[in-house]
Amino acid sequence: MPDGDSFSLSLHSSIHEIDAREWNACAGADNPFVCHEFLSAVEDSGSAGSRTGWLPQHAVLRDEANVIQGIVPLYAKSHSYGEYVFDHGWANAFERAGGSYYPKLQAAVPFSPVPGPRLLRRPGSTVPAGALAQALVQACEELDLSSVHVTFCEQEEWAQLGAAGWLQRIGTQFHWTNAGYGTFDDFLGAMSSRKRKSIRRERRDAQNAGLTFRTLRGAEITKPLWDAFFGFYQSTVDRKWGSAYLTRRFFSMLAERLGDRVVLMMAFNGDKPVAAALNLVGADALYGRNWGCNGDWPFLHFELCYYQAIDFAIAHGIARVEAGAQGEHKIQRGYLPVPTFSAHWITHSGLRQAIASFLEEERPSMLRHMEELAELSPFKDEG
Repeated sequence: MPDGDSFSLSLHSSIHEIDAREWNACAGADNPFVCHEFLSAVEDSGSAGSRTGWLPQHAVLRDEANVIQGIVPLYAKSHSYGEYVFDHGWANAFERAGGSYYPKLQAAVPFSPVPGPRLLRRPGSTVPAGALAQALVQACEELDLSSVHVTFCEQEEWAQLGAAGWLQRIGTQFHWTNAGYGTFDDFLGAMSSRKRKSIRRERRDAQNAGLTFRTLRGAEITKPLWDAFFGFYQSTVDRKWGSAYLTRRFFSMLAERLGDRVVLMMAFNGDKPVAAALNLVGADALYGRNWGCNGDWPFLHFELCYYQAIDFAIAHGIARVEAGAQGEHKIQRGYLPVPTFSAHWITHSGLRQAIASFLEEERPSMLRHMEELAELSPFKDEG
């Protein structure tokens, strides 16, 4: 560790080994996915653990007075699922060469491709990011693991990890930005005529399908509604991925622990819920997470996941909507490409060099692709 024995590192197999107030003092209040309440719900519900191959190994850095100065939400992984930054090719190549890629360490929010802080430091702390980076490398070496991966981190953290010798990677998501709109029509007014008409047609068709829509928060989401949502979630996972990580208990715990920061956009056919989209509210963002539907309804996915989210953000003065991973179709609905960041520490020198070469080619290619995607913007050309 830096400065001799100034800092000490400990690893914790449960988030409850760390005081919630101490954790949240480091995590801050801006991003709900790194708060103690969210991550404890993931663990307590059995969503992250031996069943899913996400074993908590949270890293805590203390100073000489035994005061926590930094925390990293950290997990030992025996696979690469539920991460959304894909390194399966790296693992396969290393295994073919006779190496053991798994287990590895993952500094992340389980099952959540949500950008945010990963090197959590107490405000005013003098602990440099490099100390937390070094602590992660130390943990990797002590556990005799192949690698550490910090995924969906903030750009500043990405730069600091790069300066500490970590390999840097860029990805892409699609976010909607609130340009001070007063109404949804104000937002549409910033778009080209053709795109504006297309969105109005989609919303009209969705809302004329005989459904009613409700936005529910925290305690308003009753047990029967969570039961219905979990059924939607399971059907979506079964159709796309084949295995549900999040348990039914997780969603109830989420509402209990995060209260009104949990927002459920729900569609009803009469009194029966038929679709829903789950969101969390941060200090300046609405984060879209899981969605599911029972039945075939025109443009319902776009209405619940994108347009209702925009309505909510405008009504509450929220700066942006982050609608999750993938989906170039989001561009035409006002969600533009933005970079996401990850950093990787690879222990084996040969594998490290191979991945470094791959990333040196991937980064400029990814940036060019983002520029090409940005040209598809539906907004009027102000030039």
